[in-house]
Amino acid sequence: MLYLPTIARKTLNGVLNSILPCSCVLCYTQQAQLLCRHCTDTYFSYKVVRCVQCALPMPQGAETLRCGDCLQNPPAFDHSIVVCDYAAPQDQMVLVLKFGHQLALAGLFAEMLRDAVLKNASDSLPQLLCAVPLGQSRLRERGFNQATEIARPLSRHLGIPFEVQALHRTRETSQQSSLTPDARVKNVKNAFILNETCLYKVKGAHIAIVDDVMTTGMTLHEIATMLKRFGAAKVTNYVFARTPPHFY
Repeated sequence: MLYLPTIARKTLNGVLNSILPCSCVLCYTQQAQLLCRHCTDTYFSYKVVRCVQCALPMPQGAETLRCGDCLQNPPAFDHSIVVCDYAAPQDQMVLVLKFGHQLALAGLFAEMLRDAVLKNASDSLPQLLCAVPLGQSRLRERGFNQATEIARPLSRHLGIPFEVQALHRTRETSQQSSLTPDARVKNVKNAFILNETCLYKVKGAHIAIVDDVMTTGMTLHEIATMLKRFGAAKVTNYVFARTPPHFY
């Protein structure tokens, strides 16, 4: 393997960026970064008050940290950290990653999630990262699991071990976004299992589940339910985008 000192590597990267410039994924301005400064400031700099458990937006000045739904019907996961809402134009970034096979965006998502996690001083870092698994047919069709591609660099950024094969689907499920709320519950019920080699790592531990989009949270709830059944002490979601409730 060719080893380059840091200065030489940065110089080479600069030359490559000048020869092979890319475009901002949102405004298509030609430049070296995947997301330009203008779009970063415009779409990702605003602060949203969110429920600490499900990450849905809450009114400014809310008297509680949790939304009404989480207070009345708490999900199995304890905390959720997201970068943005799954709404235009940020949703295009997710679509380009998943269906445009622009895997470099997974690294960008990981960087933005890292920043969101580190800004959230109220939650201690987990001991283990897991990724929401795809079914085998969808994995073969797409060729990669976007949650895994986000989790790998996020693991390096945060210094937290990532178990690629920790979670498995016990059966194929339908796309959650195409189902009614009641059907979503049935769709993912008992659809996930923990790799037996990870049992000792989960018991008594704080586990983070990584995904690209959180819609109703039912998939993450089902995974958290299963992890706590195997002894997890706490489950946190690290997700790039959260779907607002009026888009369900």
